[in-house]
Amino acid sequence: MSGTLYVVGTPLGNLEDMSPRALRVLGEVAVVAAEDTRTAQKLWARFGLAPHTVSYFEGNEASRAAELVARLQAGDDVALISEAGMPAISDPGERLVRDAVAAGCTVVVVPGPAAAITALAGSGLPTARFTFLGFLPREAGERTALLARFRAAPETLLFYEAPGRTAGTLGDLARSLGGDRRACVARELTKVHEEFLRGTLDELAARAEDAAPRGEVTLVVEGAPAGTSDEPALDLDGLEQAIDARLAAGEGPRDVAAALALRTGKPRRQLYQLALTRQRLHRADDEDEG
Repeated sequence: MSGTLYVVGTPLGNLEDMSPRALRVLGEVAVVAAEDTRTAQKLWARFGLAPHTVSYFEGNEASRAAELVARLQAGDDVALISEAGMPAISDPGERLVRDAVAAGCTVVVVPGPAAAITALAGSGLPTARFTFLGFLPREAGERTALLARFRAAPETLLFYEAPGRTAGTLGDLARSLGGDRRACVARELTKVHEEFLRGTLDELAARAEDAAPRGEVTLVVEGAPAGTSDEPALDLDGLEQAIDARLAAGEGPRDVAAALALRTGKPRRQLYQLALTRQRLHRADDEDEG
C-alpha cells in the first residue's frame, strides 16, 4: 500500500499562522521535502520538530520527484513544503504532485497561507472573480503578449514579482492595461513591515521608481471596465513599432494608416504621414547598407 503525499502550507512570515494540523503531519511523516532547508530548520526549532528533511527546489526537482515517488510507492508518507506559503503555487511542487497522482498515490493538501489570496483580501479591489498569473515572463515580447490577452478581462489580476523588478513590471502593466487602473502593491505580508500601497498603476509605478519596495511583492490590479478594447494603447514608440511591423509585412502606408486609425482612434492623415516617414527611413537604411 502506497504512502500519502501531504502538500503542507506554511506561514508567509508570521509563525503564529502555523496550523496544528500542519504541525502534526510534519511530525508524523517519514520525510519532509523542503524548498529551502534553512527555512525549514527555523520552523523545526520554533516548534520542536525534528523530521528527516531533504531539499526539493527547481534545480533538483526532476530527480528528487522520482526519489520521493519511489518512497511513496514503498509505503512512506511524504510532506512537501515551500519556503513560505502553499507549495506548487509559483513554487516547486507541481511536478511532484503530478507524478504522485500518476503513480496512483494519495495526495492530501493541508491548507495554509497564500500570498496571492492574502493580498487580494486586503487590496480593496473586487474579489468575486480573479485570475492569478504568477510571475510574468522576463522576456519583453512574451510579457507583452501575455498581458495583451488579459487587457479586456473584467476580473481582478494577481501577480508575484521580485522587489527589484517591481517598478518595471508596474510600468509594463500601466502601458499594457492602462495607467488609470486601480492597483495595490502588497509586500512583506504577515511580517513586521507588512504594507499595502494603493493607487493607480501610473502612481504606483512612479512611486516604485523613486523607492523600490523591499521584500516579497504581490501585485493586485483591478479588472478592465466594460467596453475596454483588447488592443493596448500605443505610445509613440509602440506606434512606430506597429507601423514598422506592418510595413515589413508588405502593407503600404495607406493600408497601415487605415488599420491603425481603427485601432487607436488617431487621425488617418497623421498616421499616413508617420507611415510615409517610417517607410523613407527604412529605405534610406537599406540603401546605406547596400
